[in-house]
Amino acid sequence: MADRLKILYGEKIVPKLMEQFNYTNIHQVPKLVKVTVNRGIGDAAQNAKALEASLKEIGLITGQKPVVTRAKKAIAGFKIRQGMPVGIMVTLRGERMYAFLDRLINLALPRIRDFRGVSPKSFDGRGNYTLGVREQLIFPEVEYDSIDQIRGMDIAITTTAKTDEEGRALLKEMGMPFRTT
Repeated sequence: MADRLKILYGEKIVPKLMEQFNYTNIHQVPKLVKVTVNRGIGDAAQNAKALEASLKEIGLITGQKPVVTRAKKAIAGFKIRQGMPVGIMVTLRGERMYAFLDRLINLALPRIRDFRGVSPKSFDGRGNYTLGVREQLIFPEVEYDSIDQIRGMDIAITTTAKTDEEGRALLKEMGMPFRTT
């Protein structure tokens, strides 16, 4: 099944951005490279159940098996030894990336309480966007009864845009609900 967001990108977004930024070549138009979903689990070292629950949850949300990230060095103040699990992450590309972004924009974000849009300032200077989600319940795949604790996650959207303005235009055309100040 061809994805809705990918078709929209090819048919509507590319011509609009070419006109807006006066591109001469279709390959100059910014496009999505990857979406990275990351969750830090501070209590994973003491609580193996938290790690397991998070792996299952993120796998359900993204449709891809997460990778466990481990501590690079020991930090005594946080009771962390080198090699201990401290988080999980998934890198989505291609079809899964478009499917996840479509669900994030059209299903998950509108379900946030008192939602007025995402911050237009969370760009990194090179056209990549990062947003934090406070709870996993905004995704329709996660059932309220199946979670043990409310945990958030970070979602990083990497694009080929050269500037924040190009990245913002790309995501806005894809339907990202940016807050109007």
